[in-house]
Amino acid sequence: MEQKADIALIGLAVMGQNLILNMNDHGYTVVAFNRTVSKVDEFLNDAAKGRKTIIGAHSIQEMAALLKRPRKVMLMVKAGQAVDDFIELVLPHLEPGDLIIDGGNSHFPDTIRRTKYLESKGLLYIGTGVSGGEEGARFGPSMMPGGSVKAWPLVKDIFQAIAAKTPDGTPCCDWMGEDGAGHYVKMTHNGIEYGDMQLICEAYQLLKEGLGMSNEEMHAVLTEWNKGELDSYLVEITRDILAYKDAQGDYVVDKILDTAGQKGTGKWTSVSSLDLGMPVTLIGEAVYARCLSAMKDDRVAASKILQGPKFQFSGDKKAFVEDIRQALLASKIVSYAQGFMLLREAAKEYHWNLNYPSIAMVWRAGCIIRSVFLGKIKDAFARNPNLSNLLLDDYFTGVIERCQGSWRRAVAKAVEAGIPAPAFTTALAFYDGYRSARLPANLLQAQRDYFGAHTYERIDQPRGKFFHTNWTGKGGSVSAGTYTV
Repeated sequence: MEQKADIALIGLAVMGQNLILNMNDHGYTVVAFNRTVSKVDEFLNDAAKGRKTIIGAHSIQEMAALLKRPRKVMLMVKAGQAVDDFIELVLPHLEPGDLIIDGGNSHFPDTIRRTKYLESKGLLYIGTGVSGGEEGARFGPSMMPGGSVKAWPLVKDIFQAIAAKTPDGTPCCDWMGEDGAGHYVKMTHNGIEYGDMQLICEAYQLLKEGLGMSNEEMHAVLTEWNKGELDSYLVEITRDILAYKDAQGDYVVDKILDTAGQKGTGKWTSVSSLDLGMPVTLIGEAVYARCLSAMKDDRVAASKILQGPKFQFSGDKKAFVEDIRQALLASKIVSYAQGFMLLREAAKEYHWNLNYPSIAMVWRAGCIIRSVFLGKIKDAFARNPNLSNLLLDDYFTGVIERCQGSWRRAVAKAVEAGIPAPAFTTALAFYDGYRSARLPANLLQAQRDYFGAHTYERIDQPRGKFFHTNWTGKGGSVSAGTYTV
């Protein structure tokens, strides 16, 4: 059988089909395969009809035989066991130097494990985050590959050809780093996405319940917001959602049940932040906000018993709309600052050489969190590759200073009105904590030492030297061992 295809893709759901069509548009010959083989013929006779350089395979053996060496096989299947199962099915038909790519939303520890496993067999492995949904897959996603370093040259041209492009034509795809780095960056992207969405929802609720604005009025507000510093995909689609009516002339958003779903990547980000000791508080609150929304029956019952303030806005509505806009911008800065803090700590823990300007550039277009704002992040890390926190960059310091009064007024008004704004509030709390030279953890350490002899450090002694006080006169002088969680 003639070996003529550049790459194979397994998994013909919408994302897989659209990636194949995207690759084919850019001149690549692609082999399509699916475990339910009938879907191969359906794809060839429908979406891929007339495309002679999309080839259907009816077995893995046939698929492998159609590929140029070194073979490149991309999996677009459900994360988890399905990826491991397909790796085992494909392995007998590959040889040393061939490459398997996982384009699903796999958890990064799985990618670390799979990279080591395939490299032990002489093969190469890439775990790549693909963001942008169905439209992105078809016309240009943001792609975040990581894994076997020797694999990047094999797919660089294909990936960068099909990826979204920034306004200056730069592909939104670059090498993230070793083993699980690509999927970790994608996980963090999704965590930030959770935060961005929650922040916009809180702004929406303040406009709707705090100011009593109609959907039409809110649509006009977000239209203006999307022309400036908040210009982004998520603000853009929220603007459109608020104006969308059904056949009866009713706003669809008002008919949607207020219980949010999740697929786990936000939770993974929060768990990883706890494992690494990084206070990624905003993403955590965004995850918990979805969990609280799911408690619909409990909330309805509680609303009939638990009372809040009777609130009626008085004052300058236009000025408060601007306060909300600036609070959204400032909170968004904190969210991204926390996200990059997490990436920096993960790079240390897992020995990845992450390129932070490149990460911001990869997110600049094609993905769900794409925005003008990311160009400023790229510039910040380009100015100072060793920047420890985005809040310390001159540009972002200036924006926070400008927004701070509005930010505080928006959070205070939310509290006064009894409108929950956990992401706005935790962003401000983090900012105030991060800028505090002294926090009350001295008392916390005294408490720990009092009840558990956990010891403490002193401000008048070198760091790393620990002390214990016999607070009651009865506890003795023996201290507990130290450990880090």
